[in-house]
Amino acid sequence: MGLPKRTLGRTGLEVTQLGYGAMEIRGDRIWGGRPCSDEQAKTILNAVLDAGINFIDTANDYGKSEMFIGRHIARRRGEFYLATKCGCHMIFAGDHDDTPHFWTRENILRNICDSLMKMETPYVDLLQLHNPAVELAEEYGLVDLLRELRDQGVVKYIGCSSTIPDLGRYIEWGAFDTFQIPYSALDRRHENWITKAAEAGAGIIIRGGVARGEPGKTAGRSKTDLWDLFQRARLDELRGTDESRTSFLLRFTLSHPHCHTTIVGTLHPDHLQENVNAATRGPLPADVYAEAKKRLTEAGENPQ
Repeated sequence: MGLPKRTLGRTGLEVTQLGYGAMEIRGDRIWGGRPCSDEQAKTILNAVLDAGINFIDTANDYGKSEMFIGRHIARRRGEFYLATKCGCHMIFAGDHDDTPHFWTRENILRNICDSLMKMETPYVDLLQLHNPAVELAEEYGLVDLLRELRDQGVVKYIGCSSTIPDLGRYIEWGAFDTFQIPYSALDRRHENWITKAAEAGAGIIIRGGVARGEPGKTAGRSKTDLWDLFQRARLDELRGTDESRTSFLLRFTLSHPHCHTTIVGTLHPDHLQENVNAATRGPLPADVYAEAKKRLTEAGENPQ
């Protein structure tokens, strides 16, 4: 039995509900990332495709990520849909790289040219704005610029990675084919906004679907806080036999009726296989999903 697929909103793309978040191969110069050797990147990227995953998400400021994608799986380009982001910039800052965002036309064009060159592809399936405020998108005419790139054929679809409070305005615009939105059992703030975006016809890409591990860190919340939430909600009682917490969190995310794909990153093939196994099992049973949400609400974790 293969990985389940969903239609990515109005794009019509049939994507595996488990995608791969290539931020994990960014290297150690970006946002406290882990070292990633060339061989590690080659191994994990090919393992992703060998597992049947057909959606890979990256960004122009994800360190070595785009370079590794081009170097190691450009020859397999026909096997996956490729999404990247723009507005990014990297500046050498001694022992790390800073990643400010600039929304000028010049920087966006530099982004896409740089991304295509590094990933050794003539086009990307999806180009996403990388979390700009609505006011900046308006000031710099970003939707028109993305449409221009789409008309030129270097981009097939346009999207936006965003959160509240900007997300609501972006949905109202009706301009984006997809939205990338954070969501997990331990971060339910956007649960209803995902539904609103999907009902408007957009494809939904969920990030943070496993809350970055057991249980990880999300949106400024400490690992301890999330661990406490998992325990306060008594989610361990709902896990299946031999099901890890990470697998439970992933299946919770997959249970959202409008989760078209969720991007989960890892450097380790064994973790990848665990994710594949969980995704192959599919969403939680409806009664377990409902009970988990009930317990999370009682523990104070609610949608906004």
